Amino acid sequence: MNDRHRVSIRLQSLHEGENTVQELPGEAFIKGNVLYVRYIEPADGPHQGETRAMLKLSEGELKLIRHGQVESEQSFRLGQQLPGYYRSPFTSFQLSTHTRHLELALDGLSGRVAWAYDLYVFGELSGHFSISLTIREAHE
Repeated sequence: MNDRHRVSIRLQSLHEGENTVQELPGEAFIKGNVLYVRYIEPADGPHQGETRAMLKLSEGELKLIRHGQVESEQSFRLGQQLPGYYRSPFTSFQLSTHTRHLELALDGLSGRVAWAYDLYVFGELSGHFSISLTIREAHE
């Protein structure tokens, strides 16, 4: 099934004690055994361009790819440290993520994903993150 379906996304992020919750419209489709979820991240300020995000969810692995104002790629697999990158008009660097927790509970185009990871920039620990993502198929 390659049909794209509208979904609603609830993205909750906890970083260094700061909790952020975003409710976003998006679209999802299944290709093979992979669920793809696309959405547009809200701009941080009035002069920022948009960033399109794509989540690739498969058995035991999650990949976040961002294009636009920010270009980045992060991969998450439980117990592993995986390379990635981040580029914006202001900075560019290599990064890696060490995934401490990864839980995928998906049913078709809906479900919940939760993951926690340590972010390393230039090989140095930069922060701890906990993310949860709820995906619901939008009914028209």
